[in-house]
Amino acid sequence: MSIYNREETYLKLLREREHSVKELSEKLFISEPTVRRDIVSLKKKDLITSHRGIVSLKAKYADQRIPLFIRNKEYNEVKKEIALKAVSYIKHGDVIMLDASTTAYYLLPHLATFKNILLITNGAKTAIDAASIGIKTICAGGELTPESFSYVGIDAEKLLNQYHADIAFFSCRGISEEGIITDNSVLENSLRRIMIQNAKKKVLLCDQSKFNKTYLHTLCSTNELDAIITNA
Repeated sequence: MSIYNREETYLKLLREREHSVKELSEKLFISEPTVRRDIVSLKKKDLITSHRGIVSLKAKYADQRIPLFIRNKEYNEVKKEIALKAVSYIKHGDVIMLDASTTAYYLLPHLATFKNILLITNGAKTAIDAASIGIKTICAGGELTPESFSYVGIDAEKLLNQYHADIAFFSCRGISEEGIITDNSVLENSLRRIMIQNAKKKVLLCDQSKFNKTYLHTLCSTNELDAIITNA
């Protein structure tokens, strides 16, 4: 098996916590020299750091945005399951807001089955792919983040503030035991907050791995939402 086939497993394990070379060797059923060679390859891609045999994802910073290609590898089947459950909240003619999360992105194939849907999003990839399958789409402008391909900042906020929606679907990085919804990106949370304020229904899409976790910036609490859709 090549490093390309193992890469997803490395990223998943290191998203949970840092690992030693020995631990990675045991969990991937490969030799420690192979792990060390893989580490060199992953470091060249600027994905990880290592020090004295301890391997972790690239050093975090306060307003961290998880790179899109990493998020695309996380819990893909679960996100498809969540998107399928969300279909029951949608009807023909809806104006729908989606954030730039990959969980919300998986709604696109389902939205294409409805008539006269208008999609409003700050996700660049979401907007392009939605338009390519025939969904009428409005995309926020502003600063384009290279990590998550999302538009953020004052210009994006101004555009979103001009629109109102029937429903907003969005995700997060964590939900605390007290029901506080948080994320590492302050800028993306600002866009989500506008979506919550301007939508009649607010629906959080969240897989079970995000429960009982707290991150840098508070978005809202669960009592502000109409629904949480999860695989839990």
